[in-house]
Amino acid sequence: MTGERLIVTIDGPAGTGKSTVGRALARRLGLEFLDTGAMYRGATAVVLDEGVDASDERAVARAVRRAAMRFDWTTDPPTLLAHGRPMTDRLREPDVAAVISTLAAQAPLREALVAQQRAIARSHPRLVTEGRDQGSVVFPDAAVKFYLTASPRIRARRRAEQLRAAGRPADVDEIERDLARRDRLDAARAVGPLVKPPGAVEVDTSEMTFDEVIDALERLTRQRAPAGALAGARGG
Repeated sequence: MTGERLIVTIDGPAGTGKSTVGRALARRLGLEFLDTGAMYRGATAVVLDEGVDASDERAVARAVRRAAMRFDWTTDPPTLLAHGRPMTDRLREPDVAAVISTLAAQAPLREALVAQQRAIARSHPRLVTEGRDQGSVVFPDAAVKFYLTASPRIRARRRAEQLRAAGRPADVDEIERDLARRDRLDAARAVGPLVKPPGAVEVDTSEMTFDEVIDALERLTRQRAPAGALAGARGG
C-alpha cells in the first residue's frame, strides 16, 4: 500500500448495512475494506463446527486462534479463511446468528480478534473498517469515524432482503425480534459494548437510498481526512 495511513471506522447495530456500505465506501475512496463482523461470524462458525463448549471462554479463544482466521486480499471482496478454508457460506447461517452476540461478549475472544484487527491494520494501513467497536475500542485514534443507525423495522426488512437474495427464507417479524435481542446484548456487554464512538458522525440511513448513504459518507470522509490522505483517490 502507498500513501498516508488512513483508518475510517463504521460502527452501528446489526442490520444497518455496515459491511455493504463499508465495502462500497472503500471502493469509492480507493481504500481497502476490513469486515470485522465477518470475523466474529467466522469465529462463531468455528466454535459451532468444532463442537467447542461455548461457555468455556478460554476454549473458545483457543479454537479461534487455532483456526488462524485471515482474509484473502486477492479477492473482491476479501474472502475470510479459517484453517485455510473459505467461510463465506457459513457466515449468515441461522445457527451462527443465534449465538454470535453471546460469544462476542466474551473477553478472551474479543481480545484475540482485536489483536488480529490491529495487526491487519499494520499491514493494510489504509482501511475502511466496520463493526461494533471499531471507533471506540479497536481504532480510537481513527481519522474518521461513523455511527450508522436505522429504525428496527427498516433493519429487519434489509436483512430479510439479504437472506431472500441468498435463497433463504426470511420472516421480517422474527428478524426484528432477533435484532432487538442482539442490540440489548451488544449494548450491555462489559467488553467492547456497542456505543457511539467519541467523535463519530451519526448517520441515520432509515430514509436514505444506498447511493445517498455512500455519497454522504464519501463527502464527510473527504472533509475530515487529514490533508493529502486521499490525494489522487478516485471518486464515484
